[in-house]
Amino acid sequence: MKPAFFLLALGLATGGARAADLRIGIIGTDTSHATAFTKLLNDPTDKNHVPGGRVVVAFKGGSPDIESSWSRVNHYAEQLQTQYGVRIVDSIEALCREVDVVLLESVDGRPHLAQVRPVLQARKPVFVDKPVGGSLRDVFEIYRLARANGVPIFSSSAYRFYDSMQALKRAKTGRVRGAISYGPCYTEPHHPDFFWYGIHATEALFTVMGRGIETVARTTTADTDVAVGTWADGRTGIMYGLRGGALPHKVIVFGLDAVVHQQEGEDSYAPLVREIMKFFQTGVAPVPPEETLEIYAFMEAADESKRRGGAPVKIRDVVRKHRGTDLLPVGR
Repeated sequence: MKPAFFLLALGLATGGARAADLRIGIIGTDTSHATAFTKLLNDPTDKNHVPGGRVVVAFKGGSPDIESSWSRVNHYAEQLQTQYGVRIVDSIEALCREVDVVLLESVDGRPHLAQVRPVLQARKPVFVDKPVGGSLRDVFEIYRLARANGVPIFSSSAYRFYDSMQALKRAKTGRVRGAISYGPCYTEPHHPDFFWYGIHATEALFTVMGRGIETVARTTTADTDVAVGTWADGRTGIMYGLRGGALPHKVIVFGLDAVVHQQEGEDSYAPLVREIMKFFQTGVAPVPPEETLEIYAFMEAADESKRRGGAPVKIRDVVRKHRGTDLLPVGR
């Protein structure tokens, strides 16, 4: 869907409703993102308030086999109701009838494909929180459906838009030769290893490296994961995942002229929510689908490398196995 058409469809052109009138629906109340994003959007007294819309309804969702889901889904739903005036509805179809745009927040990636189908059929622009899906095949299918229905879709970790990360991208390093991104990498048995929490450090790596990943080789121990990626132009990027103990997150960029470290800064969801609102207002995702798909292909290739005892895995082979469609030119 082209941005101009998207604006007209939402009534945001001259003489229509203003962007501030956007009605937002949340799918999945089993994550703190549901309440944190809503506070930024619905509370004008918040110092980081993001204008442009308001969360008005939510669908609980929830997964009975993931403790961090079933133990929190009702708690966050109650907070949305009592603190922010959000109404809980009993189906995604009902939610879609009452909103302009959707935040898919379910902490479990496995139901995302089923949950996003009615959203895309209703042609509601959607932000899909991490992980996009519970498998690489599901991730490809979600983006295929979005394209087939002409619906804008966007997904990203908040790490990409941290002020400190954006400052790192602006640093004068000269040509980037490689980077190391490290951070927490807890796993969840129902998902590919990096999909659950390693997505953050992986997204940060791609934020500075961009597209072009060709091969991935992984070493894993009880406490760490090291995934080494080789890009088509010879650059190398390392995702270093940590479990237990100190769990900092940082990126080091090796440039031709300088080596630069990500500096300490305020870690806030506000920059991501601002990007989400811009996306809802324009229909243009700040992260191209091709890059998001490469990120998930990188993480799946890391799992395949682990299964092969650390042998390098070609991205193109992983994509061919899991894509099931000629959706987008991911992998070489």
